[in-house]
Amino acid sequence: MPPRIAAVNAGFVRSALGYLRPLMKLSTNATTLRRAAKNLFGWTTLRPNQLAAMRAVMKRRDALVVLPTGAGKSAIYQIPASLIPGPTVVISPLLALQQDQIAALNERQRPELRAVRISSDETAAQQAQAIAEIRDGRAEFLFITPEALSNPDRMAEVRELKPALVAIDEAHCISAWGHDFRPDYLALGHLIEGLGRPPVVALTATASPPVRDDIISRLRLRDAEVVVSGLDRPNLFLEVAYCPTDDYRWRRLTTLLREDGRPGIIYVPTRRAAEELAGKLTDAGFPAQFFHGGMPTAARHELHEAFLADRVPIMVATSAFGMGIDKPNIAWVVHMALPDSPDSYFQEIGRAGRDGEQARVLLLWRAEDVGLQRYFSGGLPDQQELQELAAVLRKQPRNKKELRELTGLGPRKLGQYLSLLEQVGAAEPRAKQRIGAPRYAPTPADSARAALAEAERQQAVTRSRTDMMRAFAETTGCRGQALLAYFGEQMSQVCGHCDNCHAGTSTADDGAVGPFPVHSQVRHPEWGAGLVLNYEEDRMTVLFDEVGYKTLSVRVVSEQGLLTLD
Repeated sequence: MPPRIAAVNAGFVRSALGYLRPLMKLSTNATTLRRAAKNLFGWTTLRPNQLAAMRAVMKRRDALVVLPTGAGKSAIYQIPASLIPGPTVVISPLLALQQDQIAALNERQRPELRAVRISSDETAAQQAQAIAEIRDGRAEFLFITPEALSNPDRMAEVRELKPALVAIDEAHCISAWGHDFRPDYLALGHLIEGLGRPPVVALTATASPPVRDDIISRLRLRDAEVVVSGLDRPNLFLEVAYCPTDDYRWRRLTTLLREDGRPGIIYVPTRRAAEELAGKLTDAGFPAQFFHGGMPTAARHELHEAFLADRVPIMVATSAFGMGIDKPNIAWVVHMALPDSPDSYFQEIGRAGRDGEQARVLLLWRAEDVGLQRYFSGGLPDQQELQELAAVLRKQPRNKKELRELTGLGPRKLGQYLSLLEQVGAAEPRAKQRIGAPRYAPTPADSARAALAEAERQQAVTRSRTDMMRAFAETTGCRGQALLAYFGEQMSQVCGHCDNCHAGTSTADDGAVGPFPVHSQVRHPEWGAGLVLNYEEDRMTVLFDEVGYKTLSVRVVSEQGLLTLD
């Protein structure tokens, strides 16, 4: 495609291309993509997994891309977007994350890479200017949050821009199994339909099989190209220590801090723990700050910037401190308790070693941590509240503001309830951002019972993920193999960068153990359909749709015929 050589004639060029390109077949040739990568970004090589995803985008196919931090996920939509006529809408959850990506694009000073944003940080005039720049062809990328896009007037404006592509960053946030339950994120599938349903590319650094399935379902991806690759991070040394006492856990932490004076993050399970540990470390001569979701927005933003600028060497934080931490020199990440799942753990340790240097990740856990995570998994929804919401939806479609007023439900709970009711066929989106009941929806009482049963199933899977995290902590085998197997990726050799490999207790997985091939579909008489994930010694891990992850004895499975190929 001829470059848009000046902003003043960018609108003319886009108009011409908009006329000509439908008559041309978009090239999916790797050479074309590599040339664009070199000309626009100065990149001389592209990885095979990047190319596979880019070619899917160029073919106007939906794609779900799971690549580790630092593997060039943003390039997967940015390079094709420079070749495809029409603007690209980038939906991202954090303003800080958006700002970093916008700055990286605009510093190239190329019209075909110019990015603008609509968010709460921009004035009404700035937001109008952003829309005008996209409409006139002076900008290619429009960054926006789900909350901004859910405004009906804003939705209409963005739809009129006729976006050619939608990129969803941090796509795991849309999943019920992810780290975020912002209601407007759960509604992204509907919002994309409201944009005219352009092709969608969803990007994340971590997504286990149920999370991937959930992303595909909730975003309504069509015949999606799924790229999952390269999740192993050889420069991260994985280490786990069981701590019989809190004093032992403290001594293990301070030993690491004395050995490595480079910047790092300490993850704790509660806000109170963050505040107390930061104070204790500072008193002990290790200056630290704390960060959690209960702090004022301005204070969180200031701490975020201070950490990125190396003014805060040690950050003690809850999981709220995460996305948007694009800091290359984080040398270590410590977890002071068992995370809720391998998903959370993998996402958080991925912030270490982004500069490619050797980094250390240390998990310090106690048995009591499991009970704490059980508590955090929360209770089940109120069946009566579900029934009342289903009854309101049956009367007439309403928007979320009206539903909150009629039911008294808060935004978070309403979003969760609507998601459950939609999954059981008791709610569906309507025009003008309204939600109603389908024509043949179950009765409110039946809808509430079905939604409660779905919530119970989801809770079982959530708790099984904590069980998998404990199994990871307790394994004497290769931790790299165990972690990647959870995400559906097999390692033929031991990782060589974990404590068990260094201790000599890891054994290579020859892929030939067990009665069923890895990744085969199996069925259990009680738990239903499942997917074989991996074998370790005499045990096998199976992910069941209904009850989550289960670790089974290979001998018992074989002798009693507990599983059959599905």
